[in-house]
Amino acid sequence: MISSLAIIAFAALIHASFQLSVSMLTLLSGHAIGSKTAHAKLLRLTNGFLLGVAVMTMLIISFIAFVFQHVFGNTIPLVAWAISCGLLLGLGVAVWAFYYRREKGTSLWLPRGIARYLSDRTKSTKRSAEAFGLGLSSVVGELIFVLAPMVISALVLVRLEPVWQLAGIGLYTLISLLSLLIVNALVGSGHKLSRIQKWRESNKRFLQFSAGSGLLILGFYVYVDQVLSVTALAYGGR
Repeated sequence: MISSLAIIAFAALIHASFQLSVSMLTLLSGHAIGSKTAHAKLLRLTNGFLLGVAVMTMLIISFIAFVFQHVFGNTIPLVAWAISCGLLLGLGVAVWAFYYRREKGTSLWLPRGIARYLSDRTKSTKRSAEAFGLGLSSVVGELIFVLAPMVISALVLVRLEPVWQLAGIGLYTLISLLSLLIVNALVGSGHKLSRIQKWRESNKRFLQFSAGSGLLILGFYVYVDQVLSVTALAYGGR
């Protein structure tokens, strides 16, 4: 139980290290502040965005776990673990190589059309409902990066009792929101967005290295724990 929840928590921490939702939250806040939006309305926008991210994260990981439960039951085959670990390792190397575009600022490697759409929608958001929808979209837009930790977490969730499955989904969602919660708290307490953005630009390579390394570490650990150890026990019992 502890090992399963630890894997889920670490996967969620990797999820939290990705920056698309943070970029959209800072852009949303900056545009609202530039438009001289009242502080109370600004908080409603940012809180609506956070709620959208939380809901979409819960829906996606729940859906993936439901599919695995339907396909595999409570016993996950070794090939599923191996493929998921390969996905983590491949994505870790990819994040190391080109998560941020090679230019000034914190532009992420995303298809130009998606990036332009999200940027335009963020700048035109003026209501809490629109901010909620924007939060939903931000998770979908970054799914190419966060899918791997979600898949591993869903595989772990399938093996747990129903009550612990709910706890695991809640744990993953809460931890994956940590970076957004911190930025939202800073914006709400009156910190300048310029200082937040400057910190992100100064530390973007560290964040990129941490996310890629986390994916590699999680991939190696799960492969050893779920594939190699089971294989060794199977051969040892013969």
